[in-house]
Amino acid sequence: MFGRLNHVGVATPSIARAGEHYAALFGTEAVGTPFDLPEQGVKVCFVDAGNTQVELIEPLDDASPVAGFLQRNPAGGQHHLCFEVADLDAAIADLASRGVRALGPPRIGAHGTRIVFLHPRDMGGVLIELMEAPDGGH
Repeated sequence: MFGRLNHVGVATPSIARAGEHYAALFGTEAVGTPFDLPEQGVKVCFVDAGNTQVELIEPLDDASPVAGFLQRNPAGGQHHLCFEVADLDAAIADLASRGVRALGPPRIGAHGTRIVFLHPRDMGGVLIELMEAPDGGH
């Protein structure tokens, strides 16, 4: 049901510093321009990493869920894994039938497609984001 790994989300107190770090680490110039997602309380930026991307996530303010993550992990760290699915509604229904809880209703994510997060307690302790593939998963 899950498609390819789209990105690894990394929470950071500073996208600017983290972007420099990952650009040097991956030897890439492909660090995107940061942009705000106010409905999610974050600023994001994508770094190309070969066959996937790293999504850098910085809280916009103290009310952001990512701010809470950074309180527990001040230096930042892996926040979530994002997998593509062909049909988000079908994936949510299938997972719900197996006892997996979505953390809220679907919404539009950083790539402009519908997303949902799955409860880490139902996913082996890992926060999983499902993203409806822009091309329908093909």
